[in-house]
Amino acid sequence: MVKLTAEMKEVFSKNKIFAIATASKAGIPNVVPMGSVQLVSDDTIWLGDNFMNKTLANIKENPHMAIYFWEPEKKRCFQVKGSVTVKTSGPDYEKERAQIKAKGPQYPAKGLLVLSITEIFECTPGPDAGKKIG
Repeated sequence: MVKLTAEMKEVFSKNKIFAIATASKAGIPNVVPMGSVQLVSDDTIWLGDNFMNKTLANIKENPHMAIYFWEPEKKRCFQVKGSVTVKTSGPDYEKERAQIKAKGPQYPAKGLLVLSITEIFECTPGPDAGKKIG
């Protein structure tokens, strides 16, 4: 399993909104901004499903996702790719649901997407941009 380094986790922690990319089985892309994202371990990211429609449909057809995070001040950027599992019950889902509901009753907390990291790429501008680093 591929794991985030301390530097990558630091860059991740500076983000409030993440760009989440999925594709349908036919390869039609979809990118959305997402705020309900948390790093739960060096190789796992949780995404809370409040209002996902196309993203969730894509994951059900093609359980892969890409996410990137950046730090503009240092111009550091990483792209993470992985496989996704959808949970709508169980302890992990209940934990995520409680965290989302604590933010307000307007959030339905329909599900939990668990991204297991399989690849990490450099996306900082420069000669190594696009290079697989994990």
